[in-house]
Amino acid sequence: MTDLRAFCMPKWGIEMTEGTLAEWMVSEGDAFKKGDLLCLIETDKITNEVEAEKDGVVERIVVKAGGDAEAVGSLLAVFGDGSADAEAIDSFVAGFKPTSALGSVRKKKPAAQKVADDQPVPPKDASGGEKKPVKIDTNRPISPEALKFAEAEGVDISGIEGSGREGRITLQDVQQAARPARTPQLRGPVDHPEENLEVFASPLARRIASQNGVDLGPVEGTGPRGRIRKADVLKLLEGQGTASDAPFVPVDNRPEIEPFDRVRKVVAKRLTAAKQDIPHFYLRTSVCADPVIALRRHANLVLGSKASLNDFVVMAAARALRRHPEVNVQLHGEEIHRFPHADVSVAVASPNGLMTPIVRQADRLGIGQIAKATRALIDKAEAGRLGYDDLDGGTFTVSNLGMFGIENFDAIINPPQAAILAVGTASRVPTEGENGAIAFETRISLTLSVDHRAIDGAAGAKFLATFKTLFENPEELFA
Repeated sequence: MTDLRAFCMPKWGIEMTEGTLAEWMVSEGDAFKKGDLLCLIETDKITNEVEAEKDGVVERIVVKAGGDAEAVGSLLAVFGDGSADAEAIDSFVAGFKPTSALGSVRKKKPAAQKVADDQPVPPKDASGGEKKPVKIDTNRPISPEALKFAEAEGVDISGIEGSGREGRITLQDVQQAARPARTPQLRGPVDHPEENLEVFASPLARRIASQNGVDLGPVEGTGPRGRIRKADVLKLLEGQGTASDAPFVPVDNRPEIEPFDRVRKVVAKRLTAAKQDIPHFYLRTSVCADPVIALRRHANLVLGSKASLNDFVVMAAARALRRHPEVNVQLHGEEIHRFPHADVSVAVASPNGLMTPIVRQADRLGIGQIAKATRALIDKAEAGRLGYDDLDGGTFTVSNLGMFGIENFDAIINPPQAAILAVGTASRVPTEGENGAIAFETRISLTLSVDHRAIDGAAGAKFLATFKTLFENPEELFA
């Protein structure tokens, strides 16, 4: 059974009787989520963004954008679940009766106003005290919740004009009546040049033009039937430069001096020495992340873990290090220390600066164990409770800035380690599919920074090749 809903011209304020649908943000057949922007509606005073109250599909757009004004309650579109056929939609439109109800949308409100709407101020009587509960007997159409609220708060419903279907009093109507009257603070008239009523322009375009002293007479509108839109006025203002002719006056811009703390001094000293003393070279590649993303979803369900994509990076790096011990090394003076197991450091931002806590013997851990160990280290870092044992040692480092949208970067080696893997963001990119067709896949950019004193280019390249194979065939991680 289909679920069709009417999307009507909303009513904002007592004085609003009609509105103009300025622009649709969705098209017929589009699916939308609760809170998605649906359209822009103009009145004589304002232009409002309208967003969806619940999930749905645009079954049919009845009123096109840029047309004549529509009365409050007029049918603008039909929403549903995507299963309705044309005959059912035609029948729904034919049987629709206009209403002043808000329908399937709501106007965006500032967060502060939303809190106030959800938690109305208890009404006060003439003496300033809270109204006492009363029993209301009425034959007027009113919702049960609205009646309950009115009785509890002692609200007189005789003067309330219902905004619901066929004049039904809604909970919002009673809440609005329960709020104390506000005394407006009038600031006097605003000086605006006289409008040229012969110019065909939207209210918003007129307001912007008035605020910036723009004559709409010579402006060519790009809207329906030559109507001047907001974009036309803004384009004209961009061509004229800034709207204000006031001269620019520089203000004081003296810096706030903050000396290095103890941790920052140590980090700066180590990174400076690393960049000066270590002959870095860089190897770059990218990997397809779709197999890991699919496996991660099932592994988290089966294993009950909450492994992140970075946990799989750590796991693949640890397994590759076990196969390439020449990369799993530390450099001490003129000695290379090779390790049988991979202690992988994970770069973490903490209140004390960049930290690299270590997942011990990651090559021997399953994905659930790595996820648990990494989460514990991150929690300790964010709480500032990392100890010496958490940071001492490490044979390899993974630094992931992908969660910040960074596509790729070159990381500085963390001595005495000899290599660090920089991980970028996961991006959808086009690629050649079967028979030359264009397909899309998720790819992650990788950069391996290597200390050329301890690791040769060929060794680093073989390590990356093994990592790529394991990451793109994640079932081998569990072999």
